[in-house]
Amino acid sequence: ALELIDFKNALEQFQNLVEKMIIQKTKESSGLCTEDDDEIDYDKFHTTTQTLFGPAVKDQNIQAFFRKIVSNPDEKPEWLEIFGCFLGESDGTSSPSKESMVLLVSEKQQITHSVVKRKDVIKGIVKVPLLHFTVTASQRGVLTVFSKQRKAFFSYSFYFHQDTAWITGCDFLPNLKYVVAVTESTIILWDYKSKERQNNGFVIKPMKNCLLCVSTVTTPDNLAKDTILMGDDKGYVYLLTLTNDDFIMKQSKADKESQFRFMDSESFNMPKRKLHDDWVVKIKYISALKRFASCSTDSINSFVLDDIKRLEDNLPVKEFSVPKGVNAFTYCGKAKVIVTGG
Repeated sequence: ALELIDFKNALEQFQNLVEKMIIQKTKESSGLCTEDDDEIDYDKFHTTTQTLFGPAVKDQNIQAFFRKIVSNPDEKPEWLEIFGCFLGESDGTSSPSKESMVLLVSEKQQITHSVVKRKDVIKGIVKVPLLHFTVTASQRGVLTVFSKQRKAFFSYSFYFHQDTAWITGCDFLPNLKYVVAVTESTIILWDYKSKERQNNGFVIKPMKNCLLCVSTVTTPDNLAKDTILMGDDKGYVYLLTLTNDDFIMKQSKADKESQFRFMDSESFNMPKRKLHDDWVVKIKYISALKRFASCSTDSINSFVLDDIKRLEDNLPVKEFSVPKGVNAFTYCGKAKVIVTGG
């Protein structure tokens, strides 16, 4: 109780310090100089803050807090920013959560494995909670599975070499246990469990339009098949269902030096429907709503939310318009709201 009282007193003094600084910076910006003994510079702010809170605050957080006030006095930072957000372990090992004198903070773990090379970027990252791993896909074709086993991360990488096509998105097939990724003209299926370096990947091609995003349709039934949704640069949304038999029956012979086995896209029943008049930027199946959602930079048909059966018929879909379109969206189950960003 005494520590709590002391902290409240320290916090009140800190907030008074911040208010005084804001008044000082506002006067300075208005041309009213305040050069006197009470002027608060960085050294005085740092010393006072350290005296009030002791080792609970770090130098870099004090510096960042001070910089925010100086750059924009009208938007003062929240006081808890002075304590930072996370306590990271420098050696990358996990440890029990620690409680500081102010806030209960979580630990974060750093993966030091170099996933991509220079001039390459991560284009997709997907968490697979049931299997305790994470899938990433880089623009230039590196697919990686980070598996958390025995409190350490193991990675399995697969390099998809292509001349011009870049990977634009990825996801995981929970029933078939494959990693799926899309490029501008192909669909990649990687058997990450295979110990063979050769012939552990399938490529479905050709795709007439440029694929921009992919998402798995998650259903409660545990059947030996998976369904994926894809969006392209012409506003089409595709529906593709895969089974284990497809990998056996529909593959063509691969070259001896190739690590892929090719499958003709024409051999699949792949319903598609034009839902947007511009790029399909993101697509996602929201299992809680049993609906798929897709968004586009299209100002008229910006966001669609409906049953996947609508991709196989011509019935109207539920949609709404946003000026200049929608670039991102997410669903919050607790609040039962969908948030979009344009």
